Amino acid sequence: MLANSKLSWYLRRALDHEMSAIQYYLTQSNLCTLWGLEKEALKFSEEANEEFEHASRIISFMLKLGLNATSTQLKAIPKTRTLKDILIVDWQLEKDVVELYKDASFFCQKQGLLEAYELFHTLLQDEISHLSSIEKWISELNK
Repeated sequence: MLANSKLSWYLRRALDHEMSAIQYYLTQSNLCTLWGLEKEALKFSEEANEEFEHASRIISFMLKLGLNATSTQLKAIPKTRTLKDILIVDWQLEKDVVELYKDASFFCQKQGLLEAYELFHTLLQDEISHLSSIEKWISELNK
């Protein structure tokens, strides 16, 4: 399968997101360690590892298509002062990527790009689950 320009665009945006998410979660893990929140620090470290796996899948797919697997637009990490602030930032980050992966899945399905559809659909399901866990965590903090 050769990559068309729209598929290339989706793959690059996906890689940008996943690399940004790795940076976010590693930073948040370290912040939690500084704040003495070891359990939360471990959770964010695990999230970074999950995003690393997503990035690896995207890079592998891009290379298979002959694309240069370069992330070019890392999102700036907003300053946060509390765990709840962190989770609100993460919720927005994940909400944005769910929309990206929905659009990419729809595009790939419509274009008959089955392998790309499977990649984006799998990533979408992972991110929906992650978004749900963030919402649950925020709800628990609000109790």
